[in-house]
Amino acid sequence: MYQEERLIGVIEYLKNNRRITIDQMCEMFDISRDTARRDLVKLEERKAIVRTRGGAILPKTHAAIQDYTHRLKAVSYEKQEIGRKAASLIHSGDHIILDTSTTVQACASQISPMEIKVITNSIHQADILSNVGLVSIQLLGGYLQKEHQFLYGASVIERLKSYHVDKAFIGVVGISEHGLTLGHEEDGMVKKNMIKQAEEVIVLADHTKFGMTEFFTFAGLEDIDMIITDQAPEEPFQHLLKECGVELIVTEEEERDLWT
Repeated sequence: MYQEERLIGVIEYLKNNRRITIDQMCEMFDISRDTARRDLVKLEERKAIVRTRGGAILPKTHAAIQDYTHRLKAVSYEKQEIGRKAASLIHSGDHIILDTSTTVQACASQISPMEIKVITNSIHQADILSNVGLVSIQLLGGYLQKEHQFLYGASVIERLKSYHVDKAFIGVVGISEHGLTLGHEEDGMVKKNMIKQAEEVIVLADHTKFGMTEFFTFAGLEDIDMIITDQAPEEPFQHLLKECGVELIVTEEEERDLWT
């Protein structure tokens, strides 16, 4: 196998497993430890990895957070399935909060006509639900974040304090042992207060969010009740969620059960 082929193999392995050791490389590619080290040096020179003692990890990156219009186009099948499961937890008579995330938007788009009250700071969520019968919408007024189409500021937070809801559906950019994180502090402050006003806090996050930590932490794991995701996180994180009293629902497992 040529070096370039091995380098591609190392990066693919890291994308799935986050960490690789020299011993693993030797076994995977049937190479010596010296050859494995030279491969890692080459990848480090390209800034593709960060070398560690005895191996390597991917460099920590913060993907640019696209504007809402671009993110809407990227709502995947996995997010739609997360949204479908979240919508199934909403019942007639509920008072709920929906935040601004596209995964929560996938929930809003699958809410059936029923008598519920929805509080949101998202122009898009309000627009979607304006076409759904029997749904009452309270759009929180404040400053408009034009790029991402949400309302924020002291007036939004102050108004939130007047409401007490059954469920809050919250999206994240990152979720890890450090808690729930976002790239925008102003959005995070609103979410922080949404959580305070809800009896049950339900986080909607596809598997790419696990292990990521962004700029602003708006809640700890102990502040939430449930996570709905498409793929289960690694075992240690599952144990941490259990310790924090967080229920984990995995749509991929539910779908698999339907076919078995």
